Amino acid sequence: VSGGPGKTPISLLQEYGTRIGKTPVYDLLKAEGQAHQPNFTFRVSVGDVSCIGQGPSKKAAKHKAAEAALNILKFSSCSLVHVENGSSLPSQPNSDNNPVGALQELVVLKGWRLPEYTVTHESGPAHRKEFTMTCRVESFIETGSGTSKKLAKRNAAAQMLTRIRDLVPERWSHGSGLTDLQNGSFGCTWDSLRNSAGEKIGYLKKVPLDALGEGYCKLLQELAHEQRFHITYFDLGPDMSRSGRCQCLVELSTQPVAVCHGSGNLLGDAHAKAAYSALQYLKLMAGRK
Repeated sequence: VSGGPGKTPISLLQEYGTRIGKTPVYDLLKAEGQAHQPNFTFRVSVGDVSCIGQGPSKKAAKHKAAEAALNILKFSSCSLVHVENGSSLPSQPNSDNNPVGALQELVVLKGWRLPEYTVTHESGPAHRKEFTMTCRVESFIETGSGTSKKLAKRNAAAQMLTRIRDLVPERWSHGSGLTDLQNGSFGCTWDSLRNSAGEKIGYLKKVPLDALGEGYCKLLQELAHEQRFHITYFDLGPDMSRSGRCQCLVELSTQPVAVCHGSGNLLGDAHAKAAYSALQYLKLMAGRK
């Protein structure tokens, strides 16, 4: 099946579906936004592949979903090659060369929401800037740094790819993954924390926090990875404080959930303060008998 110059991703995917006897099915998942600026989210399912697309109109959202499905099926607008039944899953993305693209392909394949990237810290002189960016996928958050926003984003995406693959390597079969994570299958209880022989929790128990100097966010992230809980920062903004300082909360998906506060002149400082408080709390709870 060949794609002519006037064919859209929707029509190309329809041709592929007709060829394998599985018509693409589009489902409206969300319709949000204001009347003058709506945003629609559609899911398309064809065979074993399910992809999500977003756009300012239903047609545009379907277009994006079909385009994502075609990318996964290794098709292009110029030539559709035949894929035998059962072999339509993509090969492992080349995450070393393009972790941002590999991560997006992975979450689209699972039907998850697209990754969200946020610059959380910026430091250094103009000619030697250092950026810190967070990558959020569902309840996972990872951080990356670099001398440009593009490099920081790339490093954050690479960390997220490693996090997801390490956490649930056996759960990438169809129809699995997110529900188990949301149901707390990988939760961290205080008992498991106290009895853990993990390197990071052992380090936290032994070393005074003030001796660390900095790196509280990094240590908290490493602990979350090791002990299998998630951390989420909620930025409250300077308007939440009379002093005009940046405010934030950090939530730990431990069982029970813990929430700690932080403030600072910069958002990165507020995150560090919140992480420091969370580490203090974890240190206290892990040391209890």
